[in-house]
Amino acid sequence: MEVAAAVDPAPDKAGRELAEVCALDKDTGIVVADNFAAAIRAVQPEAAILTTLLSFKACVPQVEEIIKHGIPVVSTCEEMLCPWLTEPELAQQLDEAAKKQEVAVLGIGVNPGFLMDFLPTIMTGVCQEVKSIKVTRRQDATFRRIPFQQKIGVGLTIREFEAKREQGSLRHVGLTESLHMIAMALGWELEKTEDVISPIIAEREITTGYKTVRPGLAAGVQQIGNGYVNGAPVITLVFKASVGESNPGDTIEIKGTPDITSHIAGGVNGDIATCAITVNAVKSILKAPAGLRMMIDMPAVSFFESTK
Repeated sequence: MEVAAAVDPAPDKAGRELAEVCALDKDTGIVVADNFAAAIRAVQPEAAILTTLLSFKACVPQVEEIIKHGIPVVSTCEEMLCPWLTEPELAQQLDEAAKKQEVAVLGIGVNPGFLMDFLPTIMTGVCQEVKSIKVTRRQDATFRRIPFQQKIGVGLTIREFEAKREQGSLRHVGLTESLHMIAMALGWELEKTEDVISPIIAEREITTGYKTVRPGLAAGVQQIGNGYVNGAPVITLVFKASVGESNPGDTIEIKGTPDITSHIAGGVNGDIATCAITVNAVKSILKAPAGLRMMIDMPAVSFFESTK
């Protein structure tokens, strides 16, 4: 892979050498442009990686700006993972626009996008029957980047945590989309979904790269998503991220024929994995049918050696 252009309208990035912005060892010959049209004026990229917004509704105009140039898009927008039930009209609009330009658009990430939705979905491929799926992701956020620690409420008082929860600014984005994607793949029609958020309270003093968390303050967040069929939860997604988590790991439990339990000890590092899956998906997006795609209908995403 070769970087062809870079775009960022932020005043502290636009106009600077890409190597300087990204702390690379040597210059790339690429200056960060402040708009997409200027960035690709002298080049024709085969694909674009869009890493800007969490909201599908807010991200659609950016995607449409890119695809009108005939360029497929891989985006880390969490709500783009499966917007067909949460934003059906907007999803249809983007799907039609992508098909008109004969390019594919994909929302991807490690979570949502892989660990709590795509991976358990493909694991059911060896089942004759599936009764329920439960995925538990426990993360020790002590060594995660500071914006992630801020997003999960590290160091907040309980009152501050509740205020941010009410504002909708403190949550893992994409849990509902993960529920819908699993259900769509398995042919389940969910009657309802729920997303329950609560603080994880520090029981001891914890020092992080962000701040020192005293006992009684929020050490992180627990978020539980449930998808219901016939009045019972058939999909349960448990997301726990806190500083000082003593038992991190990713666990998938499938009840069916056969029962399957899979556990990744220590869990997958979200920062590393998000970068990896986003880049690795570029190869797959070039082979995908035109339109707004989900991971469940994409050519398999895998690591690949870069060649020169």
